[in-house]
Amino acid sequence: MADLASLQSGPLRDLPYRVAWRARGVHAGAHRGTSSGAGGLFRDLATLLEAPDPRRLDLRASLRDPFEQLYVRRFERSTAITIYALIDVSASMGFVGNMRKLEVAAAICAALSFSARRIGDRFGVIGCDREIVPELHLPAARARAGAVVAALRTFRPTRRGAGGLVDAAAQIAGRRKLVLLISDFQIAADELAAVFEALAAHDTVPIQLIDSAEAASLPRFGLLPLADLETGRRRLVVLRPSLHAAWQRERAEHEALLASLAARYARPPFRIVDRLDWDRLAAHLMEARG
Repeated sequence: MADLASLQSGPLRDLPYRVAWRARGVHAGAHRGTSSGAGGLFRDLATLLEAPDPRRLDLRASLRDPFEQLYVRRFERSTAITIYALIDVSASMGFVGNMRKLEVAAAICAALSFSARRIGDRFGVIGCDREIVPELHLPAARARAGAVVAALRTFRPTRRGAGGLVDAAAQIAGRRKLVLLISDFQIAADELAAVFEALAAHDTVPIQLIDSAEAASLPRFGLLPLADLETGRRRLVVLRPSLHAAWQRERAEHEALLASLAARYARPPFRIVDRLDWDRLAAHLMEARG
């Protein structure tokens, strides 16, 4: 199976990320904030009455003022943010062909946990099928996410639906967060739209896991036994050109819906096909959007 050994072993990776928006909060961190404080980038000048801190008196600006007011320099305070990984663990995520989707999701969570802890950010994980899965729920903290990462690696998806992602979005409502939405996005159109709408207030990065063995081209003719991972139903299908074309059209329409929802509510989707390319993922996470 592609890249499985490298995902499970070796030192923890540092996965950089960046946000374009200014974070609100009281904890010092590595991101541009909305408040002023000691150190950081120069923000602006203010009168001594507005910012009573004579230690940062700017004599040149004060001497230039015809009204003889005293000015002090204000600096932008670097602030910590909160990151969440919301992971679809519905039945379709259990398909194993050229990759184990939850193994890739677990590796991403391990790298994010390491990176967030290093720079002072808080990191949390919520795994969902039709509900939030308790053993895959880690509230955001500055501690390592080792236990939930291990649980993700051994979890076997069996239940259909991803409605729990909407419940997860409600749980993390409030101050803006960086959210990685990890899924194969084989989700019903109405559920998919509801998930993106629920996360509209956050900086959301959709990460689509694609197993090429699952999405391989179907023959145009013949008998094909099919198993629906979401419903558990099995049936024998007689393939013909019209049915083949309908499936291809439905797949293209679903991909177009995902792209449209991401354009409206989130960053562009990042697609992982069979193998996780860490450099490409890091570059994508550094392409911050406001």
